[in-house]
Amino acid sequence: MRTAICPGSFDPVTLGHLDIIRRAAKMFDKLVVAVLDNSAKQPSFSLEERVAFIKKATMGINNIEIMSFSGLLVDFAKSIDASVIVKGLRAVSDFEYEFQMALINKELYPDIDTVFLTSDSKYMYLSSSVVKEIARHKGDIKTFVPNEIYNEVEKRLSGGTK
Repeated sequence: MRTAICPGSFDPVTLGHLDIIRRAAKMFDKLVVAVLDNSAKQPSFSLEERVAFIKKATMGINNIEIMSFSGLLVDFAKSIDASVIVKGLRAVSDFEYEFQMALINKELYPDIDTVFLTSDSKYMYLSSSVVKEIARHKGDIKTFVPNEIYNEVEKRLSGGTK
């Protein structure tokens, strides 16, 4: 069985993330969506909330599992016997960073490969940071986040005043 890992902070998960997750799930026997617990960052949503959001948004995709991790991605990949890391790319600037990370991960764990999936053109501009910025300024984020989590995300990010 070929297991892949799709890592990210997912703060919050966007339709762009969901597109990559769905496409990757079709390519592998099992896809682990790995939510990063990065103590150096101050996320808008707790680790538990981010995991729950992805679970809601991916209901019906049978070959995925949502897990959280901290530390090195390659150590987590080894612990779940993943042989592939899946990363989404929106632009050339994403590629430069992700290519460097792929080389580092390969050096640390020679049995891991990285697969890059290009973003659907309708999500090329989309990021969690953009979603948070729009919501903080009371803009409509409905077309950027999964319907299953829209109300919770919108309420939190807009300060509950919409």
